[in-house]
Parts: sequence; structure tokens; C-alpha cells
Amino acid sequence: MKLSLSEIVQACNAQILKGITNENLYEFSTDTRTIKSGQVYIPLKGESFDGENFIDKALENGANGYLTSNPNKLFNNAEFILLVKDTKEAYLQLANYYKNKINPYTIAITGSSGKTTVKEMMYSVFKNADNTIKSILNHNNEVGLCQTLSALEENTKYLIIEMGMRGLGEIELLSKYSEPDIAVIVNSGSAHIGRLGSLLNIAKAKFEIAKYLKPNGILIAHNNPLIKEVNDNKHETFYFDLEDKNLKIIEMTSNTCLFEYKNQEYKLNVGGEHNIQNALSVIEAGLFAGLSTNIIAKGLEEFSPIEKRWDIEVVDRFNIINDSYNSNPESVKAALKTFLKHTPSPKIVVLGDMGELGLNEEEYHKETGIFLENFECDYVLTTGDLAKYIQPKNLKTIHFETKKELADFIKNNLPKGANLLLKASRFMKFEEIIEELKK
Repeated sequence: MKLSLSEIVQACNAQILKGITNENLYEFSTDTRTIKSGQVYIPLKGESFDGENFIDKALENGANGYLTSNPNKLFNNAEFILLVKDTKEAYLQLANYYKNKINPYTIAITGSSGKTTVKEMMYSVFKNADNTIKSILNHNNEVGLCQTLSALEENTKYLIIEMGMRGLGEIELLSKYSEPDIAVIVNSGSAHIGRLGSLLNIAKAKFEIAKYLKPNGILIAHNNPLIKEVNDNKHETFYFDLEDKNLKIIEMTSNTCLFEYKNQEYKLNVGGEHNIQNALSVIEAGLFAGLSTNIIAKGLEEFSPIEKRWDIEVVDRFNIINDSYNSNPESVKAALKTFLKHTPSPKIVVLGDMGELGLNEEEYHKETGIFLENFECDYVLTTGDLAKYIQPKNLKTIHFETKKELADFIKNNLPKGANLLLKASRFMKFEEIIEELKK
């Protein structure tokens, strides 16, 4: 992102405390460690830090000027000083101004689970059509949005944004500064229920993505009764699910899906009905944006899951599916169903804690155990303070106090060729189990 000083002043309604407007183009940085000449320092603030305390360091390292919300933060070695009401808001305003200059066709994505997977699927499809930029990694908050918009190039045709939230109002803010042409709600489940208090509030928070949808845009949403309840029907809406009469599942394994949708055949090199459902939202977005079914099909077939999301790896004598990037009741059930229905024996389920489930966290883990009773597997292995409540009655279940003890059991007791599914929230660090198995 490069803007002139006059554009910066215009974009964030800044007051010039020092310097004069000019048409030199400046980049932006929020990090004093990497800032350099030709950049403007934007000092962000958080609960435990205040970037305005490091303005002098930014100038020492080469910054030409800076934004500040404090009229008394004046440094003589700055070429220019711009006063703004709030530095984070100013960052968002600058990013939005720059985005509108480039004017890419914008697809915004949110959901309780699967939003990163859908973002990657969407990118795999749209990059085959024209120059496409996506959210950086899983940076799906306000700062991440600014970083993504800042990375736009002059020839960017499509922009794909992932939106996360931890409370009400956060997705609305992201929608305001991204102004999507297409808004996608992958699903609305119980993730973050500990913060939001109810499934209805979660649905309300997800629906905020449509708040600043362009008038001729479309909302593509999972066919969920709560999403329908909160939909204000101000925008065209398409609902998708696995019950769609246009969908026919042809073949499925633990790592491939072949299906037909609206008379077009599609293939995914990842397993699971939930991934077919994810793909339906991508297909509909592509069709609404005017992409051909051939481009969509090619992009979906080229999609591969990112690390720790259905990541298949052979470790020693075991076949491991690592799906431990995040975990909530809905994603756990989807992963278990895919693994246990389409994986040959011996098959072992390795489960850890699910986070941010609020007062009913024990009950959600117990329900996972009850869900497992519908399937057959050789072992259910658990670790974590909450995972101990996963106790299916008809399956051989063992709980371990540590991940190392669990890994030692796998090494010493499971046969060659055993298939393992690892599923837990990110804080459980299940990659440490794989590291133990590799020793």
C-alpha cells in the first residue's frame, strides 16, 4: 500500500501537526523492528502495549513520519506528524481507502469452523481466473484485514478475506472496512459459546458479515435455522447444505471426494462430507462471480489442506491424519464421521480438549463420547483435563495424563499400518505427539 501524504490526510481525516502535504508515495509499518525509510509509522495499541511509546525508535530506524492520537507526542526529527482520533481506526481507514482505489471483487468468509479451509478452497478456484489475493495466513482480525488490504496490487482482480471474531461487533467492523461483494457464512456452531453465551448470539455475530455487503451482492450461508432467524432479508441469499437436490455424492474415501452438483462433476483431494459442504459455498461464490464451472472444478481439485487441517502423514509405521489446528463439537463430529466411516481398520481416535465452550464444556465433551458410540474403532485415546469426559460405552477408551504417555502407548501397543486421527484445539499442541512418535 502506497499513498501520498494528501491521500493519508484525506483517508483518515488527519490533522497535520508538522509538515506539509505532498504527492510522494509512502508505505506503512506498525513494527519498529522492520520499519525503514519511505514508511509511515502507525503506532497500534493493545491491552498490554502502546505503540506510541516507540515512536522515537521508529524514527531512529528510518520512518519519515508517524500517526499519533496524542497531540503532545512531537518529535523534531519527523518530516511530518499526523494527529488522528484513533490509530487503529486510522489504519482501517487507510486500508479501506487503498482497497477502493484498487477496487477488487471481494469475497468475505466467516464461520464457527472451516472458514480457513473455505478461504483456501476459494483462493484455489479464483486464482485460476485472475490475479487473486487472500487473507495472510489466518490473520482474520482488524490488523490482519489491514495487512491483507495493504498487500493488494494494482492488477488484483479478486480479494478473499477471512473474518474471525471473539465477540459481537467484531465481524461488523471487518465488513465495514472491506465492503464485500459476496459474504459467506460457512456455518454457525458452538465455537466461542463461552464468550457469546448462546447459539443465537453466535449466529447474530456471524451474520454481521452481511452488514456492509454491497447492494448488488449476495449472502451465501449454511442452511442453518438460526442464520435464517437472524437474516434481515435485505440482501439476496443462497442457502447451501448436503440435502440440496442438485447434489449427488459419487464416491468418498478418507482423503478424496467425488461429487456432482448442478450437472457438473467435482473432485476434492480431501475427505469428508463437511468438505463437500464447504465446496458448495465455493462453487456458488464462483458462479455468482461469473466463473466457469471448468475453472471452479480445476481449482477445487488443486486444493490441498493446510498444515494441521486433515494433514496426512506417515510416521514410523503409522498413518496419521493430523486435524488438530482447532476443535469444537461440530468440527470434531465431522472429522470423526469422515475418519470412522471411510478409513480401514485398525483405526484409532486420539482426542484432546476443545476450548472456549463456556459453562457446559464438560457436557460437550461427554456428548462427543456419546457420538462415538455410533461407530466402531480399535481405540479411543484421550488426553487433557476435559477430554477425560469423552467416554464412549462400547469402545476401548484410555485416558492419559500427558501427551508423552499417550505417544508411548501408541509406539508400544499399536500394530504396523494403524490409522490414527488426531483432533484437539490448537492449545493442546498435538504436534508434540507426532514429534514423540518420530523419535
